[in-house]
Amino acid sequence: MTSVGDFLIERLRAWGVRRIFGYPGDGINGIIAAIARAGDGVDFIQVRHEEMAAFMATAHAKFTGDVGVALATSGPGAIHLLNGLYDAKADHVPVVAIVGQSATSSIGGEYQQEVDLASLFKDVASAYLVTVTNPAQMRHAVDRAVRIALAERTVTAIVVPKDVQEEKAVPNPPHVHGAIQSGLGYAAPRTIPFDDDLRAAADILNAGKRVALLVGAGAIGAEDAVVAVADRLGAGCAKALLGKSAVSDDHPWVTGTLGLLGTRASSDMISDCDTLLMVGTNFPYSEFLPKQGSVKAVQIDIDARRLGLRFPVDLNLVGDSGETLRALLPLLERKPDSGWRERIARSRADEARVTGTRAEIAPTAGTVNPEYAMMVLDARLPDRAIVTCDAGTTTNFAARHLHMRAGMKFSLSGGLATMGSAVPYAIAAKFAFPDRPVLALTGDGAMQMNGMAELVTIARYWKRWADPRLIVMVSNNRDLNQVTWELRIETGAPDFPGAQHLPDVPYAAFAELLGFRGIRVERADDLPAAWDRALASDRPVVLDVLTDPNHAMLPPHISLEQAKQFTSAFAHGDPETVPALAQSIKSVLASVLPKPAGDEPGR
Repeated sequence: MTSVGDFLIERLRAWGVRRIFGYPGDGINGIIAAIARAGDGVDFIQVRHEEMAAFMATAHAKFTGDVGVALATSGPGAIHLLNGLYDAKADHVPVVAIVGQSATSSIGGEYQQEVDLASLFKDVASAYLVTVTNPAQMRHAVDRAVRIALAERTVTAIVVPKDVQEEKAVPNPPHVHGAIQSGLGYAAPRTIPFDDDLRAAADILNAGKRVALLVGAGAIGAEDAVVAVADRLGAGCAKALLGKSAVSDDHPWVTGTLGLLGTRASSDMISDCDTLLMVGTNFPYSEFLPKQGSVKAVQIDIDARRLGLRFPVDLNLVGDSGETLRALLPLLERKPDSGWRERIARSRADEARVTGTRAEIAPTAGTVNPEYAMMVLDARLPDRAIVTCDAGTTTNFAARHLHMRAGMKFSLSGGLATMGSAVPYAIAAKFAFPDRPVLALTGDGAMQMNGMAELVTIARYWKRWADPRLIVMVSNNRDLNQVTWELRIETGAPDFPGAQHLPDVPYAAFAELLGFRGIRVERADDLPAAWDRALASDRPVVLDVLTDPNHAMLPPHISLEQAKQFTSAFAHGDPETVPALAQSIKSVLASVLPKPAGDEPGR
C-alpha cells in the first residue's frame, strides 16, 4: 500500500525537492518511514535541533533559488521551527514547512504534544497553511504549498496528523463535485514595467549629475545589468548587507555596504548624490538614506509591497531587477565625465586607509584585533567561496573588510537578524555546493547558542562533500559584544558583566574531539599561518580566535547623541572604561590621522 506519507515524498520529488532538513519524532513517523522507503530519491539531513532545520532550509533557498523544505514533529518540534521560518519570511525566500500533529481522533482533547498549529503558524505561514485531514487533500496541499512559496518567495506550511500519514494515499482525487485536481509546475514570469514608466524613470536618471545605486539581495544574479546601468550613468554603487555579493567589489565605484555595518564611503556617497536608484533592496535604516526631498529617486522591486516603504521615491517600478535594468538601459544617456566617480574612488581609497589603520590598532593584551582577523581573511578568500555570517560584531567587521569577487556568495539572517544562523547556513551551503569552500564567521555567543551542537551535524556528513573545507571562525571575545556596544552607544548604559560576559570555551579542542582540525589563535602574529592552514585543510576546521572585546564598534559617522551616550556609559562605571575608551579613541583617530609608519599590525 502506498501511504499518504509515501505520496507526500513522491509529490515533493516531482516538484524537484531532493533534500529535506529535519529531526524525527513520533508525530512524523509515517513521513520518516516514507523517506526511508524512497531510498536515494530524497536526502534526509538530520540536524540537532528543528530550528537548525529551518535555518538550513532558508539558506538552501537563498543560495540555490529553489524551495527549501524543513520537517518537524508535532508539538515541541513544530514550535522549534518558528525562528528559522521567520528568518525565511523576513528575507523573502521560499520555504515549505512540514509538521506532524496529534492523531485526528485526539485533536481537541488536550492530548500529549497537541498544539493549535493553525494558530501557531498563521503568521509565519500566512500565505498558505493547511492541515491535511483527508488523503485526497495531499496532492493539492503539496502543489499549492510549493507553488505559493516559489511565487511569493515566502513560507508555507503543511500540517499532517500522524494517523493521516499512514492512511492509504489517493494520488488522483475522484472526478466528482467537491474534489480538487491540481498539477505540478511553476515558471517565474518575466516581470518588467510598462514602457511609459521606464521612460519616466530614464528621464529622472538622465537628469541627475551625481547618481548613486543602492542594491540588495533582489539584485543577486543581475550583476551584468547593474554594471551596465552604473557605467552608462557614471554612477557609484553601495550595497545593503544581504546584497553584499550582488556586485563585485573589484569595481572601483563600488563603495561596499551601507548602514551601521557599512562603510563611510557608502554613507558619504549616498549623502552627496542628487539621484538615487534603489534596486532589489528593503534596506531598513532610513537615517542612512538621503534626507526627504533632497534627491530624485527611482526604486525597482519585484514586490510592490516593498516599493516606497523606506524612502519616498519619485517613481516606483514593479519588476525583476535584471530584466528591468536591461529594459531601462537603452533609454539611458551616457553621462560626460563630471568627476563624480573619481570622487567616489578617492572616498573608497580613504575608506581603505581608515579600515586598514583600525585593523592595525594594538589590541588589549592577549587578544587579536577583530578587524585584523577579517583583513587577513580578505587577502586569502578563495575563489567561489561561500561566506555566512551571524548577528554580532563579527559581521560588522566582515561587512567592511571582506571584498566579494565575481562568483562568490554571501548571506546571513538579514530582516530577522537572529543569532545562530551562520553555522547552519554554512552546512546548507555545503550540501548545495559540495565542491566549494564555505566559511562561517560567528561570535562566541552564537557558537555557544547552537553552533557547537551543529558541529556534530558536520561531523556526520562532511566526508560526503567533494571539497571538505568548511571553516568555522569563532570570534572569541568572551562577551555578547554587539549588545555591549549597543548599550554604550544607544542607551549610555555601562557594560553589565552578569548579562554580557561569556565563558571562554575551548572551541578548537572541541573540534578536535569530533575529528576536525582545531586551531586556537591568541596572537596576531600567528593568524596568517592559521588561516593558511585552515584553507589548506583536508577536513573541516574550527578557528578559535581570541579577539579584543574592547575594540570599538563604530558607525561610519558618529552623531552627537551617540557620542553623549557613549560618554555616559563610561561615566556610569563601565567595568571596561580604561581599555574600551582607549581603543575607541584610537579608532576615532584612525579616521582623521595619516597612517603611522612602522605600526605592528593587529598586535
